Amino acid sequence: MLEALAQIVKTAAREELLPRFAIAERSYKSDGSIVTGADIAMQKRIAEELDAFSPQYPLLAEEMTDAEQVSLLRTGEGGLWCLDPLDGTSNFANGIPFFSVSLSLLIDRKPYLGLVYDPLRDECFTAIKGQGANLNGVPIHCSHAGLSLREAMAVIDFKRLSPQLADALVLRPPYSSQRNFGSVALEWCWLAANRFQIYLHGRQMLWDYAAGALILVEAGGCMGKLCGMPVFSLQLQPSSAVAATSPSLFVDWKNWIDTHQ
Repeated sequence: MLEALAQIVKTAAREELLPRFAIAERSYKSDGSIVTGADIAMQKRIAEELDAFSPQYPLLAEEMTDAEQVSLLRTGEGGLWCLDPLDGTSNFANGIPFFSVSLSLLIDRKPYLGLVYDPLRDECFTAIKGQGANLNGVPIHCSHAGLSLREAMAVIDFKRLSPQLADALVLRPPYSSQRNFGSVALEWCWLAANRFQIYLHGRQMLWDYAAGALILVEAGGCMGKLCGMPVFSLQLQPSSAVAATSPSLFVDWKNWIDTHQ
């Protein structure tokens, strides 16, 4: 199933996204975020493909109306596809080569399968609950090599954090270096692949994190909300995310955050 699904997403991304990269016309949603013709074309393409591939599960996707999304969450508890057709639209529209397609299958209100595809690097991250995580079919595992918080590289989205926490991170950073790439789904996967070690984001939607968070967990990473609750919940309200590549690093990172919120 996963191999066939990956082929569907890869082919669609190459045909619908790559020809539009950096040249797509953009418009703005009510929240100020960008949407392009590529988002719409990719969502339509995947919806059609999934309807043929797995018609028993309805599709919840980012570019649906609020009413459609609410209805699907109410009626799709037995199983639900969750799609972000273009995660990192601002990057995509401006020609920044960091964006992805994120697709997950939610069963019994929890992620069962996750797939995140980066078409520019041809990197496909996948996971099935209880079966580990893979990059292009090769298993990936978070490193538990014993890096201290001071040695860790962080990926942090500052604009969605409280001013107090953001100020503390800027003025007294507890890590060695910091980045922010602009595609939430791909950031989860890069963490799972040990390309950085700690993560913080103040506001993610279900379709942003459902696939990537499962991939991180299956790779052996740790995560939670700023409030200490689990990241995943089957709802449309945004979630914060704190994560790390090892349990000890997660504890140190979360403790530092808690003392500076």
